[in-house]
Amino acid sequence: MAKIENHKYSVEEAFRECFYVVPDYQREYVWTDTEIQQLLDDINEQIDEGTSREYFVGTVLVSPRDQKNHYDVIDGQQRLTTFYLLLCALKHLFEGEPQVQTISGLISTSYTSGTGETQTTLKLEPRYENAGDVMAKIVELNADPLSTRNGIQGAGITSFGSLENLVNAYGTLCRYLSDNYDNKTKLKKFWGYLANNVVFIQISTDVSSALKIFETINERGVGLNPMDLLKNLLFTHVRMDEFTRLKNEWKKITKPLEVNKEKPLRFLRYFLMANYKIQSSRGDAVVREDEIYNWFVNKANAKLCNYSEKPFEFVRKVIQNVENYIAFSDGLGNDKKSSIAMSSLKLLCGGAFSLHYVLLLAASSLPKHLFDHLVRQLESFLFYYIFTKTPTKDLERNFSTWADELRAIVGIPDPQTQADKLNAFIAERFKKNMSAKDGELSDALKRYTLYSMQQYRTRYLLAKLAQHVDMAYKGLREPGALRDYTVLEIEHILPNNPKPDLRADFAEKNPKAEYEEYKIKLGNLTLLEKPINIVASNNFFALKKAEYAKCKNYLTSSIAGLASVGNNSSITRINSKLESFTEWTAANIDRRQGLLINLTKEVWDISQIASDSSAAAASQAI
Repeated sequence: MAKIENHKYSVEEAFRECFYVVPDYQREYVWTDTEIQQLLDDINEQIDEGTSREYFVGTVLVSPRDQKNHYDVIDGQQRLTTFYLLLCALKHLFEGEPQVQTISGLISTSYTSGTGETQTTLKLEPRYENAGDVMAKIVELNADPLSTRNGIQGAGITSFGSLENLVNAYGTLCRYLSDNYDNKTKLKKFWGYLANNVVFIQISTDVSSALKIFETINERGVGLNPMDLLKNLLFTHVRMDEFTRLKNEWKKITKPLEVNKEKPLRFLRYFLMANYKIQSSRGDAVVREDEIYNWFVNKANAKLCNYSEKPFEFVRKVIQNVENYIAFSDGLGNDKKSSIAMSSLKLLCGGAFSLHYVLLLAASSLPKHLFDHLVRQLESFLFYYIFTKTPTKDLERNFSTWADELRAIVGIPDPQTQADKLNAFIAERFKKNMSAKDGELSDALKRYTLYSMQQYRTRYLLAKLAQHVDMAYKGLREPGALRDYTVLEIEHILPNNPKPDLRADFAEKNPKAEYEEYKIKLGNLTLLEKPINIVASNNFFALKKAEYAKCKNYLTSSIAGLASVGNNSSITRINSKLESFTEWTAANIDRRQGLLINLTKEVWDISQIASDSSAAAASQAI
C-alpha cells in the first residue's frame, strides 16, 4: 500500500490550505434538510454548552492530485460540501463585516494566468453533471436563497436532482443561520466555533489505496468503547474467579447502548447527575465528559458509589439506569410500557435534546401516576425552554441539583406527602421559570416560521394545538396519542409553490408584505390529511376553503367556518378562541398567528395532581 498521511484540520484550516475536487465517479450531493439540520444542531449544542473543546465530525479520505494541495475526495464529500455551502451562507450574512475577507479566501482564490488574465478557483469543485456551474453561481451571486435560485435559473443552468439538493442546502443553511443567530454577535460566536473547534481527520493516499481504506472503514467500523476505563476500574475490585460474571454483567450495560446507538459517555454523565449529589470545583454541580473517570476515582465519590465494597450492586444500579434510559428514549414510561406522556415528550425533544433524562432517571422510581404527571409538566417546561432557544448550559446546572430534590421525593414513604412535595417541586421549579419566560416565548412565537426550528418540532407544535382544539371541541379531558396528528401533512395555506397569478394577486392586495416571508409564517401553516392536501394543492384560498372544511381536525376545518351548536357548549367555548376567514391576506395570517400563540398558553400549562391519599394508595408503585 502506498504511503498514508493523516492530518487534523479545523474547518478554517482545511479550506485555507486545501483545494477539493469531487470526481464525477463519486456519489452526488444527496444531503437533505434532515442531515443538514442534524449537523448544525450538533454544532449548536456544543456552542450552547459553552465548551471550547473540539467537536470531531469524522474522517475525510482524499487522494492527492498532481497540483500541490489539490485533492480528489474519496469519502466525506457530503460533509465537505455542506461546510463549503455553509461558508457561502456565512459570507452572505456577514456582508459589510470584516469576516467577509477571511471567509472569501476559504471559498475561492484568484491568480494571474500566463496570459495576464485573472482566474478564480473554487476551494471545492464538484465535477458531476453541472454541479460545478451551480456551485460557481452560488459563490458569484452571494445572495439570499430566493435571489440565488432565481439567478441560477436566469443563467440557464438546469437544476434538478443533486443540483437541486445543492440549491436547497444553501437555502436551508441561510435560513437556519438567520433564525438561530439573528444578530452579528451571535453569528460571530457561531463562526468562531465552526472555524476553530469543528475538526476532522484528513487521510491522504493514492486513489487505489484510498478506496481500499474506504471499503475497510465502512465494512468493519472503527472506534473504542469509552466505558472501558470504568470497567477496568471495577475489575480491580473483584476476585479473579468473578471476572466472567462481571464481564457478562457489563455487557448488559454496553450492548443496549450500542444497539440503540446511544452515546456511552452521555449516558454516564446523566447517570451520575441523576443518582448522586455532584460537587464540582466550579460550583456548578455538573460532570463534564472528560471528568467522568476522574470523578469515579475520587475517594469521596468512590465511597459514595461504594463500587469497591459492592461492585456487583453498583453494576446492577447502572444496568437498571440503562434499562430506564433506553425505555425513555423509546418513548416508554417508567413501567417499560407504552406511555402517551413519554411519547409526546419524545416528539418535542427528538434526538437533539436529551438533558431531561437526568430528571427522568432521578424520578424513575416514583409511582406511575406521579411519574406520568411529572413527565407532562416537564414537557410544558421544556417547550418554553426549547422554543425560546435557551442554551442547554442554563438547564444543565439546574437539572443536576433538581435531580437531588426528586430523589428525596422518591424516598418519601407516605403517598399523600409524596404527591404534595411533587406538586411543590413542579410549582417552584417549572411554573416559576415558565412564568419568567412567558414574554420571551410570546416574542419567539410572533416571529416563528417553518424554519425557526427543526420541521419535526413545527409538526409537534401544530399537532399539539390541533389535539387541544379537538379535545375542547369534544369536551374531552385526557389527551390520546399524538400520532394521529403527527402523520398529517404540513399545509401552506398561502401556497409554498404558487402559480404566477396567485403570487401577483397577493402582491396587489398586500403591497407591503413579502410573499416568501408570509408563506412560511406559523399563522400560514396547518395540518391536513394527504388526500385533501393533494386536492387543495396550490389553489387560491377561495377554492381551498371547501377542502379545509372536510378536514377531521377542527383547528383546520374552522378556518373555513365555525360550527354552531348551542349557546354554552364545548364547541361555542372553543369557537370563542378561533376564527374563520373569508379571504387570506397578510393581516389575517398575522391574526391567526396571534390566535395560535394564545392557544399555546393553554396547551403547555402546569397543573397539580390530586394529593388525596386514596388515589395515591391505589396507584401502582414501581
